[in-house]
Amino acid sequence: MARIDLDHIRHSYLPNPTRDEHFALREVHHTFEDGGAYALLGPSGCGKTTLLNIISGLLKPSHGKLLFDGKDITNLSTQERNIAQVFQFPVIYDTMTVYDNLAFPLRNRGVSEPEVDRKVRETLAMIDLADWAKRKARGLTADQKQKISLGRGLVRSDVNAILFDEPLTVIDPHMKWVLRSQLKQLHRRFGHTMVYVTHDQTEALTFAEHVVVMYDGQIVQIGTPAELFERPKHTFVGYFIGSPGMNFLATEIDGNAARLGSQTIKLPAAPSVGPGKIELGIRPEYVRVGREGMPVSVTRIDDVGRHKVLRATLEGQDIAAIVGEDAEIPAEPHVLFDPAGINIYADSWRVEMGRADVARADGARAENGHRGKGG
Repeated sequence: MARIDLDHIRHSYLPNPTRDEHFALREVHHTFEDGGAYALLGPSGCGKTTLLNIISGLLKPSHGKLLFDGKDITNLSTQERNIAQVFQFPVIYDTMTVYDNLAFPLRNRGVSEPEVDRKVRETLAMIDLADWAKRKARGLTADQKQKISLGRGLVRSDVNAILFDEPLTVIDPHMKWVLRSQLKQLHRRFGHTMVYVTHDQTEALTFAEHVVVMYDGQIVQIGTPAELFERPKHTFVGYFIGSPGMNFLATEIDGNAARLGSQTIKLPAAPSVGPGKIELGIRPEYVRVGREGMPVSVTRIDDVGRHKVLRATLEGQDIAAIVGEDAEIPAEPHVLFDPAGINIYADSWRVEMGRADVARADGARAENGHRGKGG
C-alpha cells in the first residue's frame, strides 16, 4: 500500500498547449492517503480516466510529479510502480482456465504454489466463480469475464494500489451491488489503497470513504458522502450529487438575509460575498411543503415510489422539493427552507457562514417560522 501524492499534475494531449482549455487536467495537487478508498466521480470528459492513467503509468503528465510514499515515480513504468489495474472491459486470457487466469499474476512473481492456491480459491469464492474454476475463460459471459478481471486485480496482496476504471459497466445490477459490497469488505480487511473511477454517483458513494468529484479537468471537492451532500463546495457538486440535485436560486445578500424577489430568508449567519453571481443552494430534502412560508406554483409532481418530487416555481425560479409518499400537498402550497440545509455560493463556489451555523440554525429556524408541516 502507498500514499499517493499528486504534485501539481497537469496534462494535455496537445503538443503545445497554451491555454487552460487545452489541458485535460488543468492542475491537480492532492494526496490520496495510504490505505484510503477513493472514488473519482464526474461526467465523461472531466479528466478522471486521464488522472487514473497517470497514476498507473499508462500516461506521463505534461507537468508535475507523482510520488508513492514520498518517492518520485513519475518516470517509472507501470510494472515498476507495483500496482494492479482493472479496466472497464475484461482483460483476460481466453485459453486459460478461470483458476489459471487468477493464478498467473502470482506465479509470475514467484509465489509458492500452496499460497497461490490459497489466494486463488479465496478470491474465486469472493467473486462467486468457485464452481467455474476449471472452465476455460473462452465462452463465458461478459460479466463473468469481468469478474475474472476483478479477481486478477484483487488476488495480489503486495500491491501499492489497486486502480479500477469503471469496472462494473458490464456487470448486471444485482451483481454490481454484491461486488461493491465485497470490495468494501476487502478494503477493510487488507487496507489496500484503492482508486475507483466512475460516472455513477451510487457506485462512488457506496464504495468510497472519500469521493473525489472532478469537473472540467479539476478536482472541485474531496469529501465523505455526507460532506458532498450537506456542504457541496461547488455548484457542480450540488447539481451532480443527489437525485434530484440541489436547487440553486439567484439571490441577493443583505447582512444575514437572502432576498429572492419579494421574499426574505433568514440565514444562520452573514456570508461574506462580493460582486458577482450569488446563489442560494438548498437540497430538495430541506424544502418543506405546507401552508406557511413562501407561495409557489406547482408545475408537476413525480411519484418515484418511496416519495414524491414536487416541482414548482418560486419567485419565477424553478425549485424541487421532496415530500412523503402520503404527505398532503395543499391546493395553495407554500415552502419553507430548513436553515440547516442552506448554502450560499459566489461565482459557483461555496461561501462559509461560520458553520457553527448548524448550531445556530435553531434560532434561524424559529425566525423563519419553521413548523415542519407537510413534508
